[in-house]
Amino acid sequence: MGQKITFNLPDLGEGLTEGEVAAWLVEPGGEVKLNQPFVEVETAKALVEVPSPYDGVLAEHHAVAGETVDVGKPLATFEVEGADAPPEVKKDERTPNLVGYGAREAGSKRRKRKGAPVAETPAPPARSLAPVTPPSVITPSFTPPPVEAAPVPAAAAPSGPVLAKPPVRKLAKDLGVDLASVVPTGPNGTVSRADVEAAVAGPAPAAPQRVAAAAEDQRIPIKGVRKLTAQNMVASAFTAPHVTVFLTCDVTGMMDTVKEFRARREFADVKVTPLLFVAKAVLLAARRHPMINARWDEAAQEIVVKHDVNLGIAAATPRGLVVPNVKAAQDLSLVELADAIGSLARTAREGRTTPADMMGGTISISNVGVFGVDTGTPILPPGESAILVFGAVRPQPWVHEGEIAVRQVTTLGLSFDHRLIDGELGSQFLADVGAFLSHPGETLLAWT
Repeated sequence: MGQKITFNLPDLGEGLTEGEVAAWLVEPGGEVKLNQPFVEVETAKALVEVPSPYDGVLAEHHAVAGETVDVGKPLATFEVEGADAPPEVKKDERTPNLVGYGAREAGSKRRKRKGAPVAETPAPPARSLAPVTPPSVITPSFTPPPVEAAPVPAAAAPSGPVLAKPPVRKLAKDLGVDLASVVPTGPNGTVSRADVEAAVAGPAPAAPQRVAAAAEDQRIPIKGVRKLTAQNMVASAFTAPHVTVFLTCDVTGMMDTVKEFRARREFADVKVTPLLFVAKAVLLAARRHPMINARWDEAAQEIVVKHDVNLGIAAATPRGLVVPNVKAAQDLSLVELADAIGSLARTAREGRTTPADMMGGTISISNVGVFGVDTGTPILPPGESAILVFGAVRPQPWVHEGEIAVRQVTTLGLSFDHRLIDGELGSQFLADVGAFLSHPGETLLAWT
């Protein structure tokens, strides 16, 4: 019999203190290889796979799916053969910080994360998006409200592994649905969101039935990304004095340029959208006004003007709002910037945004126009100096060259930290962004 070694939950991101076990990928008694993912853990910043630090057998789980584990507390016990196996880790011993632990590379053009791994900690493997088979979900801290619906017949349940993406697993857990009882209709027998919702609804009754009791309110625990977002927004709103200025501008030139660039050969493999030109406008305007890319250091009583523009792109995901950022975006060509924004969006939709992707942002963009909204007053991400909101582009009557014509018009909003940026600087910056979007071709040549 091999030596039993307890593995504590490592710090999966700077400052994180806990993580929720989303799904076990290996059952007790199952064999594991070094660096093989054995559990999915959801933190306040990302959903990550934790790789095994040993070759051997996963002997015991110390938490069930849905349970929250503090960093440094036992997560699993491994049985390792050989006398050279590492000694058991003490329960009160904190494991090293592992920023980006278990994260996949989004593409060859992505920048490598800085910092060497801790010597005692194995390097994380490449992420795999292949579906995994979780055990039955048990949530001791939260019990979803009962749903008055007929159960899915057992005969219709599939046999073998249950295939489902992480957002679908989370939905099933929140609704109290056992994925093993759901009839899959997706590709290769994958359980889809519609399958889970159909399982909750159940078959239609043969005749109308009187509801025995009033429907209960649904209670959703505040945790993970939503909890961190709420804390950050409250901290930002009551720390940085927010000011918002607005600009309505003619962006017909931008919309024409979008069509033109989509037809160019060098942009054949990337997605060209209005957001790409808004991002480029922000980067060029920040070059003209460096103070817009600054940070207020309260402890040192200094204003830190940042060299790199780490451009954040707000993204709505099933896990909540995330704002990953493109590192050193000012150094990227338009093609590289389009590729980086597209990669961030895909990763966010898949629920695979890493803590490293969301750290160090300096200026952000929130595209509310995709929802048909004209503008808004966004709250600054903590530590950032400004956030631009890009509203819907609509055909409107506009005075163009002395005559009224139908033009493509949008409204931009800029919220900024009034400790760093006064009204004049904020207005000049926003005006430059608007000037670029009105005449992107001319301005791109003049400013670059």
